[in-house]
Parts: sequence; structure tokens; C-alpha cells
Amino acid sequence: MIAIGLGTDTSESRKPDEGDSDASRFSGRFTTVVAMRSTHSNHGESGARISKPTKGIAVDLAGRGITVNNIQPGPTVTDMTVHLIEAIKPLIPLKRAADPDEIAGLVAYLASKESGYMTGSSLTIDGGMAL
Repeated sequence: MIAIGLGTDTSESRKPDEGDSDASRFSGRFTTVVAMRSTHSNHGESGARISKPTKGIAVDLAGRGITVNNIQPGPTVTDMTVHLIEAIKPLIPLKRAADPDEIAGLVAYLASKESGYMTGSSLTIDGGMAL
């Protein structure tokens, strides 16, 4: 499993009121991108192991204005996977692997202020493998 945490400081940080603790002064985004090596049969189980903690952490941090979301990407073409993609294409309903830019677009959205009302979500971007 590979997990990458992306924290961002937002320009919409709240101004401290009298009596605010330091921890409650800032808002932000936290997105985890999780890549797991799994077969189709245990794909759902491995995703659940990440989505439940995501929801709990989102609830814990919501009062501080911090959103927490999780991205679960499917097979993605990289230098390390290019030789494996042909073998797994038949398992993917869209019959192709993701381009890294497709995953990056979702990451960019979740790190932006436009996603400020989204928290506790686990988003699967896998060409339909989880269906």
C-alpha cells in the first residue's frame, strides 16, 4: 500500500477570535491517495480499510474547518507499470489504465477551495474495476 497525504493551507483561513485555540484558527484540505496492490476479489475489502478511518478523521477535524477525503485509484500508466498494463486491461471495464493526469485532476480538485464542502469521501477512480 502507498499512501500520500496532501495537506494544503487555504486562503480562507478563519481569523482568530478571542478564546480560539491555535488549533482552531486554520482551515485546510487533507487528501490521501491510496494505491493498493490487489486482485478484483479483495479490491472492495482493501478500500473499506481506508474509507472507514477517512470518515472518522473527517468528523474529528470538521470543527476545525479541515476536510479529509480519500482517493482510491485503479491501474495507472507509469514507468513502473507500463509492462503490466496489457495483462490487466481485460479486467478493467473501460479496457484501459488511467493516465496520471486523470488522477492528478481529482487530487487538484480536492485540494482546491471548490471542494470545501466535501469531507469524509472515498472516491474511486478506477475505470470501473470496483463495480
